[in-house]
Amino acid sequence: MAKITFSNSNNEFYLSLKASVEQYFTYNKIKKTGDWRLFIKTIILVTTAITLYCLLLFAPMPGWLALLLSGFLGFNLASIGFCTMHDANHGSFSSKQKLNDFLGLSLNALGGSSYFWKQKHNIIHHTYTNVDGMDDDIAKSPIIRQCESQKWVPAHKIQYLYMLPIYSLSTIFWIFIMDFTKYFSRKIYTTDAWKMTAKNHIIFWATKILYIFFYMVLPIMVWGFLPWLAGYMVLNAIMGITLSLVFQLAHVVENTEFEHVPLDTNKHFETAWAEHQVKTTSNFAMSNRLVSWFVGGLNFQIEHHLFPRVSHIHYPAISKIVMAKCAEFKLPYNKYETMTGALVSHFKVMKFLGKKPAVVLQKI
Repeated sequence: MAKITFSNSNNEFYLSLKASVEQYFTYNKIKKTGDWRLFIKTIILVTTAITLYCLLLFAPMPGWLALLLSGFLGFNLASIGFCTMHDANHGSFSSKQKLNDFLGLSLNALGGSSYFWKQKHNIIHHTYTNVDGMDDDIAKSPIIRQCESQKWVPAHKIQYLYMLPIYSLSTIFWIFIMDFTKYFSRKIYTTDAWKMTAKNHIIFWATKILYIFFYMVLPIMVWGFLPWLAGYMVLNAIMGITLSLVFQLAHVVENTEFEHVPLDTNKHFETAWAEHQVKTTSNFAMSNRLVSWFVGGLNFQIEHHLFPRVSHIHYPAISKIVMAKCAEFKLPYNKYETMTGALVSHFKVMKFLGKKPAVVLQKI
């Protein structure tokens, strides 16, 4: 496994930024965790999800309407992931850790595993952002090439055309392949996973079984196999595309940087960790309140990476502080004014990465 170190001795930017952000919370006498805005949002999203599920399961309706509601449910579940699960698993939803742990299990209700997410996302991704060979979010693949250091294969020529269908299947792969790969291999990409306790094993298997019952067995019993399959695929297509694009727009766009660390090597970055986060991350649609509401503030990805234990409801306010500090220390503050602009940039990057490089990288 590679070992990476940052030049944190040269950390004036983050120390100055952190002091200013602390001053903001102290001066305004507010907690860094969520407040009534986040609690109401969670109630709305969870209530909507339960209502849609019950309507789909028990209310007679034409097939087209069932498929439409399945798509809405998929989008709603993605928003629960962005707004509730994400904050909870970062410990920023509430000052009460038990509530964070409980709401973090909302990921299990979507079919995933909060246990592996905390390692994959909170630790590995947030520490080694856009570092090829370490960051599981840009793990090398024969299907999708996400940075120039990854091996090119001919299929990548048209990845910008087929990436949306791949994204549409991402939640199914995540639920039924990736989680079990991590579980049985005890590895998250190139990093050893934490040792699981008996409680962790029970939660993992119990929630997977419950997912299969509520998302597969029960709907098949009520609808029949083919209607269930159509609804299930639409739900996952919308959820997968929504989740994938929001996370991709934060890191795999034209204005972000990438690093590469070969397996079993050590590398020292001359930049401090906080500067690395700023250079490898991008914001989008910061002035669009509707986007911010549904994506759980993940359009303020720079603020999230610098302050992951601060709830997303505070990101619009502290973004002004972060932007000013980046200018003061002559660091980039990557952003796209609209979500459309960020989407176009992501497609451009994926099309560029699909071109055959002058020197084709060999397998590392």
